Formats: sequence, structure tokens, C-alpha cells
Amino acid sequence: MEKRLNELTDEELIKEFQDNNTLQAFEILVKRFKDPLMNFVFRFVGNKDVAADIVQDTMIKFYLNKDSYKSFAKFSTWIYTIAGNLAKNELKRRKRRTIYSLNRDNGDEKPLQVEDKTFVAPDRATDNSIKNEFVQKALMKVKEVYREVVILRDVQGFSYEEISEITGLTIGTVKSRINRGRAQLQKYLKNIYYE
Repeated sequence: MEKRLNELTDEELIKEFQDNNTLQAFEILVKRFKDPLMNFVFRFVGNKDVAADIVQDTMIKFYLNKDSYKSFAKFSTWIYTIAGNLAKNELKRRKRRTIYSLNRDNGDEKPLQVEDKTFVAPDRATDNSIKNEFVQKALMKVKEVYREVVILRDVQGFSYEEISEITGLTIGTVKSRINRGRAQLQKYLKNIYYE
């Protein structure tokens, strides 16, 4: 049965979970979306532990609210909407409370490393790691309203239409925010490389 379930689309799996409460269907969807969601949320909030908590909360909400998914939308759009809303709420919570740290740099925070099964030469891996760190640093400086859509488009590869569904924004607003976000990101990347 698992092999058959693995061959189903995301939308067929959620329907199976809704109709028959098939836990295997839920588990397959969690496996499919855990890493991409982790990457999205980490890029958005900039903290690996917080991102892991948000992804876990997303999966719990998905489990508890499975019947609120409607088949006219793509499953990926629905689950990214949940994760995006939880990430935004976390950022709002952070803004409300001010945390003072003796270690301002937060140097122990490492960029998210999702396991990659392809071999990469050590010098190339180091170069990629440094670039990833630069991009993450710059992304965190981009205004939140632009950061979300830039990550959804350029990191996650969603279409303008899908981003519009996830964020509830018009396509024109999505395109505008992506352009502004990319411009900010480019400016910050230029500054980081010359620091």
C-alpha cells in the first residue's frame, strides 16, 4: 500500500488523508515538505531552531486542520500559507519583545544545511557555504514584506500565481514586491561583499 501511496500526487494524498484518515498519506506529505518548508522558514526568520519549531507547528496545524484544505488549491500553496503565517507571527512576536544579548554577533548561528546526497569537492563546498552565509545575512536585512515573496520566488521556485495564493496579494503586488526585494537584496549583497 505504501508504494501505491508514494506514487500519488500531493493533492491525492491529502484527499486520502481527509477521506480515510490514512496516517501513511500524512507521513508521506510530511516527508515531501519538511525540508523545503524548513529552508523557506529558515530563510525568512533567520534562526534554525525557531524555523524547526515553526515547521513542526505547521505539520501539527496541517494534521489538526486537514479538512480545511479545499481541492481547488494546490496542496503546496496551502501548506506554505500556513508556514508563512506562522513565520510572520513569530517575527511580530520578536518585534514586540526586545532581547538584549551579550553576544550581539550571534556567531554560533550556522546557516541551515539540508542534507545533499551529491558529492561536492571540499573547496567548492566551503565556497558555497560562505556564499550561502552572505546571502542569508543579506536576506535578513531585506524588509519582511519583500523577503517573503523573494524567498518564495527565487529560493522555493513558486510561480507568481502561487505566491499570490500563498500571500493573499494580487499578482501585480507580488511582482512589485519581488522587484523591490531583489533590489534591496542586491544592495545588501554588494555591501556585505565589501565589508
